[in-house]
Formats: sequence, C-alpha cells, structure tokens
Amino acid sequence: MQQNFNKNNKLSLSKFESMLKTNSVYFFDATEFEGIIHYYLDIGRPSLADKAIKLGLEQHPSSISLKLLLAELYVFNNNFEKATIILNEIEAIEPNNEEVYIQKASIFSQKNDHIKAIECLKKALIFATEEADILALLGMEYLYLDNFDSARLNFARCLEVDFDDYSSLYNVVYCFEMQNQHEEAIEYLNKFIDKDPYSEVAWHQLGRQHFVLKQYNEALRAFDYAVVIDEYFVGAYLEKAKTFEKLNREEEAIESYLITNELEDPTAFAYYRIGECYNKLGDKDLSVQYYKKTVKEDPLLDKGWLALTKLYYDEKNYQKSLYYINKALSIDDSNTLYWRMYSEICLKLNLFEEAASGFYSCIDNGDDNLDIYLGLSDVLNFIGEFDDSLLVMSKAIEIFPHYAEVEYRIACLCYVLGKNADGKKFLQRALKTDYEYHTVMKEIFPAVFELNAVKIVITKFGS
Repeated sequence: MQQNFNKNNKLSLSKFESMLKTNSVYFFDATEFEGIIHYYLDIGRPSLADKAIKLGLEQHPSSISLKLLLAELYVFNNNFEKATIILNEIEAIEPNNEEVYIQKASIFSQKNDHIKAIECLKKALIFATEEADILALLGMEYLYLDNFDSARLNFARCLEVDFDDYSSLYNVVYCFEMQNQHEEAIEYLNKFIDKDPYSEVAWHQLGRQHFVLKQYNEALRAFDYAVVIDEYFVGAYLEKAKTFEKLNREEEAIESYLITNELEDPTAFAYYRIGECYNKLGDKDLSVQYYKKTVKEDPLLDKGWLALTKLYYDEKNYQKSLYYINKALSIDDSNTLYWRMYSEICLKLNLFEEAASGFYSCIDNGDDNLDIYLGLSDVLNFIGEFDDSLLVMSKAIEIFPHYAEVEYRIACLCYVLGKNADGKKFLQRALKTDYEYHTVMKEIFPAVFELNAVKIVITKFGS
C-alpha cells in the first residue's frame, strides 16, 4: 500500500502536509483522503491518520469509507465503545457492508469473546465478494477456542480459493497436529499435492508428518521433492539433515546441514548437529571444531558447552572439561545441568569442596533430584563434615520420606555423631523399607557397619 501510494499519490500527500503546516484548508475527494489515511496507518503514524480522518469527515460527512477508517482507528487505540457506536450507525445505513461485521468481530476478539466474533464473521461472509480473508479470520477465532476441526475446515476453504495461501496450509496442518492426527494430515497433504504437485511447502509438510510417525524413508522422499522444486528451501534441507541422522546416515546429514549454513546465515543449531554427527562418526577433532563454532555463534546455547564438556570428560581430560563447564557457568550460573556436570568433574579431580559447592548450587537453583542430595551427602561424609551431611539428609527425607538410600545414610550419620538412639530408630526404619539395601552401609560407612550394636539390629531384623 505504501509503495503504491508513493508512486501514484505523492501530489495529494504533499498537498495535505502543506495544508497542515500552513493551516490552510484544501479540498480533497474522499478517495484521496482514504489513500492519505492508509499511508499514515501503514507507516505507523496514527496521529496523522486521525487528523486526515477528521478533516476528511468535515469535507465528506456522509462518507461510509471514512467512517469505517475512523472506527478502525478507534479499534487500533482500544477505544471499543466509540468504534462500536460508529459501526452501529453504519450498519443501520448499510446492513450488507461486510467491513462493519469484520471490525465488530475484531472488537469481540480483542475482548476474548470469540463466539460473538465468529457470529459477526459469519454475517460478513454472507455479504463478502471475496471470502478468503474472512475464512482465515474465522479459522483464527476457532483456534482461540481450541476448536481445531472447525478451524481446519475454514483454513481448508481458504486453500480452495487460493492454492498459494501457504499460511492457511500451515494452519490446516497445525490443526491436525494439535489433535495428533498425523495420518489424516498425510492423507490431506497427498490430496493437496495431487492438485498442486509443485508445492514445495506441501511436500515439506508431508515430510514432517512422516518424520513424526518415524517413517523416515517416506519423510526423506518428501523433503527431496521439496528441495528439487525449490533448491533454496532451507527448512527442507534442515529436515532432510535431521532425517538422515535418524537413518544413521551422518555424512549425508552433515552435507545437508552445511547447505543450510550456505543458503542463510550459519546457525548454532546446525553447527551443533554437525558436531554431533562427527562425534558419532568418531572424528573427535572435527566434532570439537564444530562444537566451538556452536558456542561462538550462540554462547547461550547450553548444548554446545555441555557437548564440549562431555567430550573431554569422556576422554578423561578433566581439566579441559572443567574449563568448558566453567565457561558455561560464567554465562548462566543458575543452570542446574551445568552445576551437576561441574560437581562430577570436580569429583574426578578430587576437588571435593568444589564438588559439594556445585551440589549445593543445584539445590539452591531448584534441583530436587534425589541423586543430588545423595551425592552431596556422600561428599560431605568423605571430607568429614558429618553435621552438614546429616542436615542435607534431613532435608532429603522431607522430600523422599520412604527411600532406603536416605534412611540408611541418616542412621549411619547418627551413629557417627553419637546419636545412637536416633541411629537405631532410622536403621530399623531403613531395614523395614528395604532390607537388602543395608549392604550400602558397608560401602559408605564401613566403621558403622562393624559396630556390634548395628550388627545386632540387622541380625535381629533379618531373622
């Protein structure tokens, strides 16, 4: 609209702006005013559009088009009451004006009254000369209500009017997906392709549905057609790459990911997946190279940092592993996945206090996994912080009240700290929960396991 206006109506615009500067009054016909108003709305200057509407209505007080634009501006500014008054006046004069019902529907929609919005759009449809836009609006209103069947039918009707309406095609598929109707989506897309075999979007969407159903060879075939039709279709190459990975064809996956980075700006996701493919192929050097590209492209992508960390961890290069997990933590120190990995690495390096600090950070950031509590407790035991270890297990038993792993540790800690009565109570409780698991005491607390008092309780319970 803006380009068209600039080309054909510059004179009207300059005349209008000259009028505003000089406070002169020039005459414009209603059509000129409409063009000026649309121009200002298109460039995001509603205040000037408002001035043009008011001047237009002063010169053409009976213009329905200008009144509709005023109502539209009121809707834009959330002044629904004034907009409704104008729309009701226009409806009384022109009850078959589709635009009245479309704008009323917009008001109801913004008020979250989608049922009334649908009623208005159905009225608009009766008087519409071109149905596609209204059908699309109807589809969206049904989506707001999670009525996916009705939404899909309306978007499908849009496609009957215009086969190139890819937005509606995406919405049709979305409706199928929201109902997990992937086979029905495939059936619909195949029929669509029969009518329009050169629709790269339809082939792409067909491939995605096959992919969800783990029909990878069929998916690959569909994506191949998509890129044959449009050799610059980045989304199809990306899906091809993911499909190759599922088929364990890593070299071809790498090739497809590289194409996506050539067609558009490189992405951290593509770099990461290439790194993963090289990792599966056993090429650690290239894997590291692409993981490093991943974190350079997007330092906030945790998968990249973790991949580097785990790769060096698996190679027992714990110092480098620690370096990369620290880099990750410097970016996001609330990520419990980072802290878990940090603690595991520290344990390998015999950095027990640092490991304990990492486990504490996991808990502080909301990670209530039992393994975190057990790991922290065992580290504190190892460095002789028995009171702190008992505090950790006391918190754990509130979250995991009937877990033998926790109960045996509390029992042993109580014995270590001279709280024999509590130790006996928790030992009996633990034996009742899981008698066979009592061997854990021999591994973690061998001295406690050898106590006569403990042996008596275990023997008595087992007899």
